[in-house]
Amino acid sequence: MEQTINDTLREHNLRSTGCREEVLQTFLARATALSHGDLEGDLKDRFDRVTIYRTLKTFLEKGIIHKVLDDEGARYALCREHCTEDDHHHDHVHFKCNECGQTNCLENLHVPAVQLPTGYRAQETNLLIQGLCADCAKSLDGRARAF
Repeated sequence: MEQTINDTLREHNLRSTGCREEVLQTFLARATALSHGDLEGDLKDRFDRVTIYRTLKTFLEKGIIHKVLDDEGARYALCREHCTEDDHHHDHVHFKCNECGQTNCLENLHVPAVQLPTGYRAQETNLLIQGLCADCAKSLDGRARAF
């Protein structure tokens, strides 16, 4: 995994630092969208909040992560492999579970095209669906049957 992390940083013309490696490792391990606060909670013993913020900003600019907006603010998720510094491809839907709070990319569900009025140009589109993830729905169904 360390080789993959270093390769990813190198592919995006970033030098390897402890914070960059650990932030990327956290994204890979958690496999869900994370907020600055989530990362700070995991890494606060080793890195201060400003260093984590700057790492997120750099990763966003370089096309390693993309921003996911939900009702609690900004979260960040790993980009697909073909994202670059100049071209992000994030026309997919995001899903936030109202029970566990996790936000995930639904890569195979695409945001539908919207015809904007003449003169308007979209720069970013976000589509967030909120509900129950499969694990929480199953857990709630099991509890309901117990009663």
